[in-house]
Amino acid sequence: MRTIHAVAGLAVVLALSGCQRTSMSDFGGNSMSPAPLQAQPVPSVSSGQLDAPATTDTSQFPAAPVSGTATVGGVQQPAGVDVAAATSALDVTKESMVGNWRVANGGSSCDMFLTLTNLGSGSRGGTRGCAGELTQMGSWEVAGKQVVLKDRNGNPLARLFKTADARFDGSTNSGQPVSLSR
Repeated sequence: MRTIHAVAGLAVVLALSGCQRTSMSDFGGNSMSPAPLQAQPVPSVSSGQLDAPATTDTSQFPAAPVSGTATVGGVQQPAGVDVAAATSALDVTKESMVGNWRVANGGSSCDMFLTLTNLGSGSRGGTRGCAGELTQMGSWEVAGKQVVLKDRNGNPLARLFKTADARFDGSTNSGQPVSLSR
């Protein structure tokens, strides 16, 4: 029994001897502190006009917007989006979108489920009982004041704007009206 106590005591002493010291003093009680850092010179800041670009090759820049697009709230809108509805749309957050929605699309209705689970560049979502383009819905995202429904490859299917407390209206890429409500 005494051997077990002796071995256990030795194990505790060895374990404690491997611990790091957390104080900054030597064994004599004298405090040690690191030497202060030396100040470094800071170069002066200048201002002025930038030089002209060295190249006239514009292939490195993004293409100009095509005609038929509009910018609403800093977000580029494709042709067919009702700009008036977009400018009068209410603010929307991702968290307010989560859950079950009733969808009205082209005279029929179905269910849509939206989650916050990441899927590509958006969040996971899906439909049940829908017809047409919305059967391909796999994800969604909030971009500015609009909700963009996307297919499983991340391509936009429909764009909606908040028009009331629990209602979103918009259209699919083919121009079919879509409404979400709770």
